[in-house]
Amino acid sequence: MIKKRLLPALGLAATLLGATLVPASNVAAKTFPDRNVTVIIPFQPGDTDNMLRPFLDRMKEFLGQTVVVNYKPGAGGAIGAQYIANQKADGYELVGTSPGSIVVVPLANKDVQYSFEDFAPVAALTEGALMLVAPTDSKWKTLEDLIEDAKNNPGDITFSSSGAMGITHLLAEAFLNEAELEMTHVAYQGSGPAITAVLGGHVDISATAIGPAQGHIKSGTLRPLAVFGDERMDAYPDVPTVKELGYDVGSPTLYGLLAPKDTPRERIDILVDAINQVNDKYKDEISEQLLTLGAQIHVLGPDDYAAYLTQQNELFERAVQVLDSE
Repeated sequence: MIKKRLLPALGLAATLLGATLVPASNVAAKTFPDRNVTVIIPFQPGDTDNMLRPFLDRMKEFLGQTVVVNYKPGAGGAIGAQYIANQKADGYELVGTSPGSIVVVPLANKDVQYSFEDFAPVAALTEGALMLVAPTDSKWKTLEDLIEDAKNNPGDITFSSSGAMGITHLLAEAFLNEAELEMTHVAYQGSGPAITAVLGGHVDISATAIGPAQGHIKSGTLRPLAVFGDERMDAYPDVPTVKELGYDVGSPTLYGLLAPKDTPRERIDILVDAINQVNDKYKDEISEQLLTLGAQIHVLGPDDYAAYLTQQNELFERAVQVLDSE
C-alpha cells in the first residue's frame, strides 16, 4: 500500500513527467472492455434477439466496443446457456435470453448440467409477457368464460404450447393448478405450430409468447384472453392480466443479459452503466420498436434481476413438482 506521506512526491514526479495520475480503480475500469463483447442468443433468430437488439445495437456508443450477437440454438436454449456457463468469467461473453433457458430448462430436464445460479445477472432489458389466446370466433370471449367452461367440463378443453415442459407449458400448468382446473395439454415443436393448431381448430386455446401471436391478433383471427404479468402490456391495454383476475401466477417474462458466475461486479457495472445510458437517451425510440413486437422496456439492475430469477425458479419449480406427482 502506498503511504500518504509519499503521495506528494508521486504527484511531483508525475508532473515532471507530464503525466496525470489516475486512481487504480479507474485504470482497471477503463481496461474493460478493450474488445468486442459477444451476446449468445440460445435460440434461432427472430424472437429473443428482437427483444434485445434495441439495446444491444446502441451500446457501442457508451461502451466503446461493439456488442456482437451470435446464435447457439438447440435443446430449448440449453446449448447456448451451457456454453456461457462454461466461459471465462470476464464479462466478454454473455447470454441473452428469457427465464425459459436459464430457469425452466434445468428444472424440467435433469440431464442439463447448469442452474440459474451458475450465472451472474447483468440486467433485464425488456418485457414480453406470455398470454392465453383463443380463436376470435371462439365461444370464450374472456378468461372468466374459459374458466367457467373448464370447471363444468374437466379435461375437455385442450391447449397447445411450444413444447412439453417449456416455459409456456409450465406457466399454463401453474395457472391451472392455482385455479383448480383440468385441461388437456398438446405439445408442439415451437410457437408457430402451436398457434397454427389453434387457428386450424386442432386445439382450443394456446399458451404462447406474444411475438408469435402478434400478427394473428392484429389480423383479427386470434383473441388474447389474458396476459401473464404484473401489469397490463402497453401494446394490449384492454387485455387483463391473470393476476388482476385473482390468480397469483402472473409474472412478467423478462429478457435480459447474464454473464458466467463470478464475473467481477465492476465489469457488470460497466455494462449496466452503458445499458442505462442507452435507455436514458433512446427510450422513446426503443419503446416504439418494442411496441411493434407487443413488448416494452423493463430494465432491472443486477440485484433486482437476480431476485426476479429466484422468484421465477420458485414458480416453475412448483409447476414441475405438480406435474411429476401426477
